[in-house]
Amino acid sequence: MSAHKTPTDSDPAAGRVSVTVTEKGPYLVYGRPPFCEQFIMPDPDNESWYFQEGRHFSTEAEPTALCRCGASQRKPYCDGAHVRADWDPQLTASRRPLLDGADKTEGATLTMTDNPQYCVFARFCHPFSGAWTLTELSSDPEARRLAVREASMCPSARLTAWDKASGTPYEFRFEPSLGLIEDPAVGASGGLWIRGGIPMRRENGEFFELRNRVVVCRCGQSANKPYCDGTHAAVKWRDGLQGDPVGETLPEEVY
Repeated sequence: MSAHKTPTDSDPAAGRVSVTVTEKGPYLVYGRPPFCEQFIMPDPDNESWYFQEGRHFSTEAEPTALCRCGASQRKPYCDGAHVRADWDPQLTASRRPLLDGADKTEGATLTMTDNPQYCVFARFCHPFSGAWTLTELSSDPEARRLAVREASMCPSARLTAWDKASGTPYEFRFEPSLGLIEDPAVGASGGLWIRGGIPMRRENGEFFELRNRVVVCRCGQSANKPYCDGTHAAVKWRDGLQGDPVGETLPEEVY
């Protein structure tokens, strides 16, 4: 785990890896990044605890068009269904940086920033009394360790833990890659997880804020497009792809 200057000031992904969000259709992926299912897996108390890798999908097509309306019959790929689907493709998300207006929880050795607008309902913040309480108790080494882990496992960066002494955030080092979040515990498929500083832009060339970790909507129902807002869990949206997770995939260091 490393410290970026800010959680949004990620180094851009190497090479030509990027994602274009089309105005009324799919995500267009360039640069052939690795792409696979990422299953939210539980601890013994059935709380979200780690991601486990599932099937891999090709991004060899240049670009690779990925469904964002939720209606494709070729998921995760686009098949043109967005033209006929009953969905609102409008990109409604605020242009404000992630940290603008974020709440802060203070502890003796940690600060945790929280922008609930980017909650994707992955629930890694729930175990052991929750990331907020653990941050407040961060004078205790075990509480600090768990607070950093839980905030850092948040796939969307809604939560970020910051070292109070140095003012630097904790961020896993992610290979530039894409993941299809699957959430068996709630019976739903989640968003598209974009990791490792992959630039994301609109068709007009306007860039979204560069982030180390971000989740965008693929059910077509988010009210914060292109970002995921957790609606998939409420409506029990399923992509029909779920197989079996095949191998644990964790960042380089687990707190």
